[in-house]
Amino acid sequence: MTTVADQPIATTTTGQHGGVASARNRDMAARTRARVAGICYLITVAGSIPALALERPVLSRAGFVLSNSADTRLVLGGVLDLLTAVACVGTAVALYPLLRQRHPGLALGFVTSRVIEAATIVISVVAILSLVTLHEAAAGATGAERASLLVSGKLLVALHSWTFLLGPGLMPAINALLLGTVMFRTGLVPRIIAVIGLVGAPLLIASATATILGVYGQVSAPAGLAALPVAAWELSLGLWLTIKGLQAKAVPGLASRR
Repeated sequence: MTTVADQPIATTTTGQHGGVASARNRDMAARTRARVAGICYLITVAGSIPALALERPVLSRAGFVLSNSADTRLVLGGVLDLLTAVACVGTAVALYPLLRQRHPGLALGFVTSRVIEAATIVISVVAILSLVTLHEAAAGATGAERASLLVSGKLLVALHSWTFLLGPGLMPAINALLLGTVMFRTGLVPRIIAVIGLVGAPLLIASATATILGVYGQVSAPAGLAALPVAAWELSLGLWLTIKGLQAKAVPGLASRR
């Protein structure tokens, strides 16, 4: 027969088992979020590089709006850019519940910078698709209309160039500073990965500033070299989160609040 003295012991045991199961579920949810973030990071890398390769040869061609060239490359590049923008937001949405537990300010800053990056990418896509529309309209244009289309086309190319510089060209450095700091302090991933981002961020900021001041071109050897560390940070972070997930010793206490 169960005594009154036995009842608290049974209740405590049940509570302990329930607490362990709850903690295990939270840890699994945290690792799932991390893997989703890793996949999104890999998508941004896989989408942005081909998009640049598709768009740059077309956009750098003088008078593209009035040419007979096909605009398929621009449309495909725009689609890849949109995919990259969605993945950018995906990284922030997946990681924010994990990061806010210990560093809410940095976590919110990371979400904000990632959304700004995605917004500028979308603006650049609007510029590209508008350029495609003008290119199609130029087929039947003559005289003053062609001159007007040429000017409008140059404005859209300039808009795309500036949004590319201020979005994918600069904001990843801000992202690396914010997220890299959190990752370094929490140890959610190996600290060497965070160090790559923290070292690469100032280089990319300096490079973007030099480009704005006209020291060298946006697509140039110095700009490409300065972007490599941050690119390596995003790729290594994406691979680690996707394949390995979070480091087990750092997971407890970082699961999302319900």
